[in-house]
Amino acid sequence: MALTDELRSRIQETIDANRVVLYMKGNKMFPRCGFSASVVGALDEMGVEYETVDVLSDPDIRQGIKEFTEWPTIPQLYVDQEFVGGSDIIKQMVATGELHKMLGVSFEEVQPPTVQLTNTMVEAFQAAAADQEGHIRIEISSDFRYGVGFTPKSPGDLEVESNGVTILFDRASAKRADGMTLDFADGGIKVDNPNEPASVGNLSVQELKALLDDGAEMSLFDVRTTDERATASIGGSVLYDEAGRAQLAGLAKDALIVFHCHHGGRSMAAAQEALQQGYSQVYNVAGGIDAWSSHVDPSVPRY
Repeated sequence: MALTDELRSRIQETIDANRVVLYMKGNKMFPRCGFSASVVGALDEMGVEYETVDVLSDPDIRQGIKEFTEWPTIPQLYVDQEFVGGSDIIKQMVATGELHKMLGVSFEEVQPPTVQLTNTMVEAFQAAAADQEGHIRIEISSDFRYGVGFTPKSPGDLEVESNGVTILFDRASAKRADGMTLDFADGGIKVDNPNEPASVGNLSVQELKALLDDGAEMSLFDVRTTDERATASIGGSVLYDEAGRAQLAGLAKDALIVFHCHHGGRSMAAAQEALQQGYSQVYNVAGGIDAWSSHVDPSVPRY
């Protein structure tokens, strides 16, 4: 579709109404391409308010914004009614502090992180480097997903040497990498990063049985209904009703806490809620009591 006067007006109205607006694939909560996600991550990192426009939900806008800006790719960032650039330009501006200055955000100096590579990781990098150009780069997203590749050095990069290997980090990744250890085992990179937020662990029914048999100090909460619990239950579990929630509230934040339900869905939701409350050792029983009946204790009825 050609850029009509009506479509041009729609785009201009959105740009005029928002100091910072990002035309992207998806939205700030659910980016639907890596380039859009990288710009969202940069803006979130700086703590600025911004509006997003999902070009995937409006084909006219998807094509129209390219013609409006005379820029062929998405995402596109506007600040104070002026086009700033796409993901590569934004990345460079973040690295140099230029975007911070444009948005009135202080530019924090970041120190190179301390990173440890095991000998097997060094060997794997050296083998990969034989037919690659550039330097090893490690990127860590705001939700701690990792990217490893070989790229040229860019302005603002932080350079780290570990075990004889040079690694590049952008500023945001560097802040998330301090104290990280990388190992290479079972054909893949294993990351131990103390900066990662706590996450819900998966516990198999066999592992749960071993903990119960060993008399481990833990709290096992059953998030099912009272009727379900009357049909089948795991010994030592506590119904996660009002009294169960009160019991959880009285536990130390580093207590071992395990949730189970019928198949694992409801208990995962409860486990994630416990994480948000500050508990750090939270597990969900994979497969729930149905897996317990199938693989541990056949005397527990299935339903």
